[in-house]
Amino acid sequence: MKVHVISFFLFLSITSFSQDHRTASYADFTGAIGSNQGSASLDYFHLWKLGKSKKIEVGLGGRFTSYFGTSQYFTSAPASLASDESKSDSLLLQSPRVNTLNLAINLGYRISPKLGVGFNIDAVGFSFGPQRGGSYINANQGHATSAKPTPFNILLIGNNDKGSLNSEFYVRYFFNKFAVKLAYQYLFVEYTTDTKVQQLPEANDRFRNKASLFSLGITKQF
Repeated sequence: MKVHVISFFLFLSITSFSQDHRTASYADFTGAIGSNQGSASLDYFHLWKLGKSKKIEVGLGGRFTSYFGTSQYFTSAPASLASDESKSDSLLLQSPRVNTLNLAINLGYRISPKLGVGFNIDAVGFSFGPQRGGSYINANQGHATSAKPTPFNILLIGNNDKGSLNSEFYVRYFFNKFAVKLAYQYLFVEYTTDTKVQQLPEANDRFRNKASLFSLGITKQF
C-alpha cells in the first residue's frame, strides 16, 4: 500500500504545473459516510479555465479512495444481470475493504471567488485490498465463498462499468487558498469471487455495491 501512496504523490508532483489565470489546481481530503459504510479519499486535479470569464473549470487528476463497510450486500455486477433484478444474486461480506487509485475527470464552475460547484468521476485505474470470506445468496440457496476486490477499474457508463469507481457532486466555499467542501458521493465498489459462484442465467463472479454517501472535505487551492 505504501508504494501506491508514494506513486500517487509522485503523480501530484509531475502534474503540478505553474499556475496562472488560465489554470487552477485543487487537492482534497474527503471523508464520507452512509449506512454502515464509508470512505476516505485524497485527490488532486489540474484544471483549465474556459469561457470569457474563466469560470468553467475542466481537467484531470488522480484520486486515492479507501472504502470500508460492515455487513454489506453486493449484487451481480455485469450489465446483463444487473439490469434485471430477477437475474441478480447477492454476495454478503461482513467487513469489505477496498482501496482504489484512479485517474479522474472534473467539471466545475466558479460561481464567485468564494463559491464553486462541480462534478468529478473516476475513469480508469486499479483496486487492491484483502481477501474476504462471505456468503453467496440466490433465490434457492446460500453458501460460503471468498472474494477479492476486482483489480481493474474502468468507466463504461452505468451497469457497464467495471471495478470500483468514485464520483462526487460537490460545492466548495473558499477561505483564501483553502475551502470547505460538501458533497454527495456515489461510489461503486466491486468484488470478484474465487470461482463463478453464480451459474444462472449465466456464469458470474463479479458483485457490486452501489454506495450513496454524504461527505465533508477540505480543499487546498494551488
